[in-house]
Amino acid sequence: MDAKDKQIATDLAYEIIREVSRAIRPYVGKPESAEKVKMGADGTPTSLIDIIAEDKLINILKNAPVLSYIVSEEIGELKLGRGTKRSITLTQELRREDLEEDEIPKFIFLIDPVDGTNNAIKEIPAYAISIAVANVTQGRLATLDDVELGFISNLANGNFFEAEKGKGCWLNNEEVTPSTNVNISKMTLGGFTKSGTSQASKLVDNARRMRVLGSVVLELSYVASGRYDAFLDLRGSRIIDIAASKLILEEAGCTITNKYGQKLNNKLSIYEKAVVVAANNKILHKQLIDILNDNQTDFIGKVGVISRIDQTRPILFSAKVIEYLLTNGREVIIEKRLAHELTQLKENPDIDNIIIKVKEEYPEIAHLLDDINLDIDFKQLSENIFDFDCDMALILGGDGTLLRAQGKMNPDIPIFGINMGTVGFLTEIEAVHTFEALNDILKGDYYKEKRTRLVVSHENHKYSAMNEVVVMTDKTAKMLHFEIQVDGEIIEEVRADGLIVSTPSGSTAYAMSAGGPIVDPKVEGFIIIPICPYKLGVRPFVVSDNSEITVKLLKKGKSAVFVMDGQINEEAEYEEEIKFKKSDKDAYFIRTSTKYFYEKVKEKLNEGGIH
Repeated sequence: MDAKDKQIATDLAYEIIREVSRAIRPYVGKPESAEKVKMGADGTPTSLIDIIAEDKLINILKNAPVLSYIVSEEIGELKLGRGTKRSITLTQELRREDLEEDEIPKFIFLIDPVDGTNNAIKEIPAYAISIAVANVTQGRLATLDDVELGFISNLANGNFFEAEKGKGCWLNNEEVTPSTNVNISKMTLGGFTKSGTSQASKLVDNARRMRVLGSVVLELSYVASGRYDAFLDLRGSRIIDIAASKLILEEAGCTITNKYGQKLNNKLSIYEKAVVVAANNKILHKQLIDILNDNQTDFIGKVGVISRIDQTRPILFSAKVIEYLLTNGREVIIEKRLAHELTQLKENPDIDNIIIKVKEEYPEIAHLLDDINLDIDFKQLSENIFDFDCDMALILGGDGTLLRAQGKMNPDIPIFGINMGTVGFLTEIEAVHTFEALNDILKGDYYKEKRTRLVVSHENHKYSAMNEVVVMTDKTAKMLHFEIQVDGEIIEEVRADGLIVSTPSGSTAYAMSAGGPIVDPKVEGFIIIPICPYKLGVRPFVVSDNSEITVKLLKKGKSAVFVMDGQINEEAEYEEEIKFKKSDKDAYFIRTSTKYFYEKVKEKLNEGGIH
């Protein structure tokens, strides 16, 4: 966007702000302004005052001498200008290759005509219009990085924020300055949290004061101008609300990221949302991120190493990992069986040829095995896995290796999985990225993801599972008859080959293959899936993870086996009950990317995870 285009966009933004302010003024504080006219394009109800504001800005851009794309709260996505108005899908429009040069718009406007509608209706002076102007990126999707100009005007009092990328940020034509506070106990915090968010409660309890004004765009701007020290929206803000605010904050020298401290660069779309954490400076921002993630980015000083031992590749690679950790000043303990295999490997007279063969079979990690050092006393570092006491357990293998290890260790020990199996859905990275990831982790650039575990009770015995428990017949091709209760209420009697009770973690494993839904790990629930039920109408259930699930065998003379995570097998007889509850102890995974789950679903499950 050159200087001339920026001036055109700025003039249009000024006109929109001026005319919207005039248009809604007679409706502020009037009960009829609250009338719900329709559902907006973003899925929220649209009030009369919103429609009046949006109609005004659409008319201005429609009659402008240049073409523009617009993303707006109520009407969605349009192409406007030169007297025309046409509905579009922005992500598709930007990828079109059939547009003539004079048909390509100059700007993408992202506009929330009235942010804080309820405040305007009740005449509370905190409602604003937000306008961001982005480059048109014909041939690719546009993102928040493409925003060049930002304008926010408090329509109640006329306070006017504007920013230009790389040039600075102003409030009423004076450069803004954020606060210098770095102390949470002295912090003024604005924002929206979600019910049951204990981490956010810690922030609120520690802050000096908390503000909730009901206008995301204004409150984010208040961080830039020093009125607030920090702002967060854990519900997820719409991109149209944060596009201008983000630029204003960044140009003022503030920090704005997602919950995990990662840069916001979402695509520009009416449907896009992002969790937002903003602060006046990096020091305060880091404290917010640590608290929101349960202060989980602790120093990793002691690492336990576990590996599958049925293949040479992971055993050999574990030696390289152990050497790296020791070289970086970390204390290392090695699972006893792995230490034994490593000792045997280094004493093998054919070790050089073994290394060459592994490098030939797995060329993607060949360079990582150069100069491998086996001159380590692995036995001296060995320890029983049940006795592991460390800051992180590093597991080389697939999901089976990870589940076996997790079931034997103290569940408080966070796990970092390196995929050396077939699919590796639960693992964090592929082997080729190991040392880049470890470098980040040892610097503290990681977070801990919490996963629900199951406690299984049967005949005064208790077992645990992280993925699922499968109840099945102990005789081939024979059906079982189950009674399923949730919190004491019978929800189903079913004849089936078996039954799966799964956590969200296990929803992408056996449960998915048996016809169950894929469930985000953040969902607080359990899935009950009958395996090949006799009745056509029997379907999977998703129940709260605060519930107790009871499964009873009803067929006399038939016994069943129940299997925890494919590892532990136990038997159940006629009329015996198997009870399932959420464990008091969660499992923890060390993650280096927030895009873990859905990215893995696409990558690993598209072709069965086999390349």
